[in-house]
Amino acid sequence: MNSVPLSLDGKVALISGGSRGIGAETVRLFAAAGARVAFSYKQARDRAEDLAADCGGTACCAPLEQSLGSAADGRALVERAVAAYGRLDILVANHGIWPPNEAPIAQMTDEQWRGTMGVNLDAVFGLVRAAVAQMERQGKGADGIGGHVVLISSTAGQRGEAFHADYAASKGALISLTKSLATELGPRGIRVNCVAPGWVATEMSAPSVNDPEVGPKIAAGIPVGRVGWPREIAGPVLFLCTPLAGFISGEVLNVNGGAVLVG
Repeated sequence: MNSVPLSLDGKVALISGGSRGIGAETVRLFAAAGARVAFSYKQARDRAEDLAADCGGTACCAPLEQSLGSAADGRALVERAVAAYGRLDILVANHGIWPPNEAPIAQMTDEQWRGTMGVNLDAVFGLVRAAVAQMERQGKGADGIGGHVVLISSTAGQRGEAFHADYAASKGALISLTKSLATELGPRGIRVNCVAPGWVATEMSAPSVNDPEVGPKIAAGIPVGRVGWPREIAGPVLFLCTPLAGFISGEVLNVNGGAVLVG
């Protein structure tokens, strides 16, 4: 019996926030699927370099140190990825921040709001604008596909999150951006989709997931009885960038163990 490969042979992918958590697992899967992968990191140089080495070295996996707090930062990262590998076929906008301290809206500072939007939304805008321009310059392939864009949102972007309105608003905006771009870019061969994870065991969520009181409450609210693992998010991201997903665009793929059931 023939196997069904999830192959990205010959493709170049850029994954923002790729040095840890969901991003790192996505880098690993994309590299294993045959893609050359550029990924960004902010501070964890040793971790990023170790990940690149595990994935075959800089010939096929390039760690790029880049802050992502503005649209200009996003454009700069795309330019560096194209400089590294000569083209760009896939963008996965994975980076983001979740200020861990609860902030009632009446007390949330301008600095927190603007900082979250700068990272979670403005930088994504810069990434997408530059990546789409590059994909359009390259043109469509023989399969009619000109590129893939996957934005990483959150269940918070669908149902909101009390005391974290900045995060929820930024992630909700990515869902609207996905739908807008899918309509706009579909005729040009560019597929745009969104993956919305629920609770996942990452460094960012660790203070809540590992809390002896909060952690069990989180798990109790998930029908499958546990939080997700980063690889369980990376797998659907990979699928959306393969030929098997060529007829999917504008989709918000919920990966949350059944915790939030929305379209």
